[in-house]
This record gives sequence, structure tokens and C-alpha cells, in this order.
Amino acid sequence: MDGNYKYKNVTISGLPGGGSTTLLKLLREHLEFDGWRGFSGGEFMRAYALEKGIFHEKGALHHSAADYEEDFDRKIDMGMREKVQNEEKWILESWLSGFMAQGVPDVLKILVVCSDDAIRIDRIVNRDGATVEDVKANITKRYTDNNAKWTRMYKKQWQEWVVDRGLAKPDDPIDFWRPNLYDVCIDTYSTNKEQTFEAVLGHLQNG
Repeated sequence: MDGNYKYKNVTISGLPGGGSTTLLKLLREHLEFDGWRGFSGGEFMRAYALEKGIFHEKGALHHSAADYEEDFDRKIDMGMREKVQNEEKWILESWLSGFMAQGVPDVLKILVVCSDDAIRIDRIVNRDGATVEDVKANITKRYTDNNAKWTRMYKKQWQEWVVDRGLAKPDDPIDFWRPNLYDVCIDTYSTNKEQTFEAVLGHLQNG
């Protein structure tokens, strides 16, 4: 492992509007000189959806994972797990990147949340140019669709990676953003983007 860093790889997880994409951008810009690379699952899926005509970019909100075949979803998700198992200096940002890194050594797993839903919604409104009503409906649908799909797809992995390791009880509901699955949890309602970046960098770097 590089002597400058405590971890080989980083994952960033969080729901829309939490600040995970902003954190990825800041880390990627700061660490790229030292060979770190960044991957955004949302950016990748959005590009794929545009290519396949699932939605048009202008004025469109992000779509849900229900628009993809399960095999495609699984390929992307397990591909992230393979990266953190076999490679170094990756910063992987997606809803499930932290879950996919469960049990893999030397991965700094970050959970970014925003405890004020109004702030989350406002961020997405400003980013995507949509109305408040459309954003509320969109994020609710995406969370419901995605969570239902992934709960169905990854029951076995939840048992092996979480329950069997004592991180949840057998009768606990599957929650991919359960705080104890992560090394660092940051609430971006009370922490601005620079403070969030500095906090994560402090956990990542030696010295």
C-alpha cells in the first residue's frame, strides 16, 4: 500500500442530493496527480440511458434502476467489488458502492447523507432545473424502485456480507445505507463541501 494513504481504495455512497457526486469531484481533482481515478455509477448509468434512448438529457431527471436489466445492474455492481478487491487508488461513487465493498480490506467506505430533505430537494432542483414537485416525486420513485430491486437481487450478499459478519440481525430489514456498514458518515446539512472533503482526506491520508 502507498505509504501516503491508510487505504487502497475509497467508496462514496449516498442518496440523491446528499453530496456524494460533489465529494467524488473534489477528491478526484485533488488526488489524480498521485494516480487516483474516480468512477461515478450515476454518470455511467446516465450515459447508458441516453445511448439506449431511455430518456432525453434536456430537462430530464435521473431515472431508476428499474429501467435496467438485472444482469446489467449486477455486472456494474460486481465490477466495482472486483476493482476494490484487485486494484488500487479507485474512488467509486454510487448508491451501492459501499455495500459492494463490504468485507473487502483496505477500503475507506464513506456514507454521505443530508438530514434535511428540503435541502436535498433544493440541490437537485438547482442541478437539474426541475420543479420541486417533480423532484420530490422522482426521488421517491427512484428510492422505492431501486431499493425493491436491489433487495431482491442482493439478499444472498446481505446475508453473507452483513448478517453473517454480525453487522445486522437476521430479522433486520435490508438497509444498504445502514451507518454501521461504513467507516465514516457525514451529514452535509451541517458540513459544507470543503469541510466534507477535508474530513474524508484526513481519514484517507497518513500523517
